[in-house]
Amino acid sequence: MNRPFPGAARKALGDSQLRHNLRVATQTIRAKREAVVSELGDWEELREAGKQIKEHALRHLDVHLERLEESVTAAGGTVHWARDAAEANATVAALVRSAGSTEAIKVKSLTTDEIGLNEALAREGISAIETDLAELIVQLGHDRSSHILVPAIHRNRSEIRELFRRELPGTENLTDEPAALAEAARRHLRERFLRVGVGISGANFAVADTGTVCVVESEGNGRMCTTLPRVLITVMGLEKVLPRFADLGIMLQLLPRSSTGERMNPYTSLWTGVTPGDGPQEFHLVLLDAGRTDVLADEIGRQALHCIRCSACLNVCPVYERTGGHAYESTYPGPIGAILTPQLQGLSSAPTLPWASSLCGACYEVCPVKIDIPTVLVHLRGRVVREAKGDGWKSKLAGERLAMQAMARTFNSRRRYEAAQRAARIGAWPLSRDGRVERSLPGPLRGWTRSRDLPAPAAETFRDWWRRERGGPA
Repeated sequence: MNRPFPGAARKALGDSQLRHNLRVATQTIRAKREAVVSELGDWEELREAGKQIKEHALRHLDVHLERLEESVTAAGGTVHWARDAAEANATVAALVRSAGSTEAIKVKSLTTDEIGLNEALAREGISAIETDLAELIVQLGHDRSSHILVPAIHRNRSEIRELFRRELPGTENLTDEPAALAEAARRHLRERFLRVGVGISGANFAVADTGTVCVVESEGNGRMCTTLPRVLITVMGLEKVLPRFADLGIMLQLLPRSSTGERMNPYTSLWTGVTPGDGPQEFHLVLLDAGRTDVLADEIGRQALHCIRCSACLNVCPVYERTGGHAYESTYPGPIGAILTPQLQGLSSAPTLPWASSLCGACYEVCPVKIDIPTVLVHLRGRVVREAKGDGWKSKLAGERLAMQAMARTFNSRRRYEAAQRAARIGAWPLSRDGRVERSLPGPLRGWTRSRDLPAPAAETFRDWWRRERGGPA
């Protein structure tokens, strides 16, 4: 069960270096995205097309997944179905062992992070080597990812230099220049690219009618992992399937602009099954459920599965910018994590996350496939109140429900409402100064004034003023 978001966020808010790193990085990415999106006069039409593609794919998911399996098999690959993380991890471990290897080089993959693949392989004596620069930084530091696109966004150059000096041989005189840091990682990985016989990737998309799998990235490490090893294993969530190859034309315009702020990704790798004498000679596609079919059952919440993992919502979210990804204690941080994680893991495992994002709507405005995150947040908050279980949480919700019922009764009666106004004026008088409540309110109301300014109740209500000035009923 995840630690409640408020406690995790409070710790993050105390880290000024973290907040600085996040602010600089998210503002930079946000500005780049705005520049390249503004170049397209049909951006909103592209967003709508992306939304329609995802809706169609999920509406007929069974048909497209069966078609994908047929296409991959016909092209010489093998498809494995995994109901949960345990099945997926066991399948990958067995495939690596059958290849006679105790190592695997990996492309950056949120799906494998979600199921804890690296840790599961380590328990089987298999070393999973991250080759993406940011993922390598996280792995060497025994750290956790904090951003969908830039997992090490919470670290600055100096911190990375010290980490490399500590973990990588021959880096004693390493500087914090970005080129020097990248070169140190390149030297560390080069021999592994050439030696290790098994590659593991995720998938940005997979096309049902051709069996083509697509991975986009910016460093070239992904292409090395998907072309050099003899065996390639791809772990993919069920929701990543696209019906037609032509659908990639839409998605490959939406994704790079929304994620890295580029017109196209530097490396877009496509492969279809196995080609004798060219690239991996074994290809395995592991199709992962892990709660996804349960999410499909929720007509409102299922749109979280439209996500193409671009991270645009993180970069505009005021909550994420101040707390960072670790506060969400999930592979998927930010607004998308606030609606995806509780559904994949179960509401009782992450009941506070639907409150971990504001309802300002900025996330919806930038989402390339038009996921209405604010609506899903409100929907999940209602579900948590009705369904969530757990020590402490249920009693908290019960108290909140009683408070809301009392407020509804008060607001439903003019007599009770005016009596509450008079009581508020009397009760707030010793706590007020210069038009504000200066001290924390007592009891359960203390949480409200701990982090918010509370205006003092007016000395005279509008109804009282009307009666005094006009001499009639308000």
